[in-house]
Amino acid sequence: MEITEKVAYLKGLAEGMELDTGKKEGKLLAAIIDVLEDIALEIEDIEDEQAELSEGLDAVSDDLEDVEDLVFEDYDDDDEYEEDELDEDEDCYATTCPTCEETIYFDESILEDGEVICPNCGEKLEFDMTSLDEEPEEGDEE
Repeated sequence: MEITEKVAYLKGLAEGMELDTGKKEGKLLAAIIDVLEDIALEIEDIEDEQAELSEGLDAVSDDLEDVEDLVFEDYDDDDEYEEDELDEDEDCYATTCPTCEETIYFDESILEDGEVICPNCGEKLEFDMTSLDEEPEEGDEE
């Protein structure tokens, strides 16, 4: 039973009881039933509007899905960021090109090669790792 139906039933009961609306109790009950009727009608209107909004949202969602299919039709989940992502365990290094002063980022494999080409100006940068390979002996510290 809907709320409006329940309120109509209460209204019918009140009329069947022949409430004396001239007395305080009768006026109060009649006013309460009128307020309940107004609330029930408002709730019904809100439910209708909510259903309308829901249908509109479903339509927008379907349209968005169509747009996503068009935009990402060549997108393959297996190829997702394979080239751009670095392994989380890999160290990332940076240096500044002395020619163009741009920062260049590279991983350990480039560092092992000993050189990198600046993607901005084409300058070849070489790394001398020999000084890092030499470890100080324990007796050298004084």
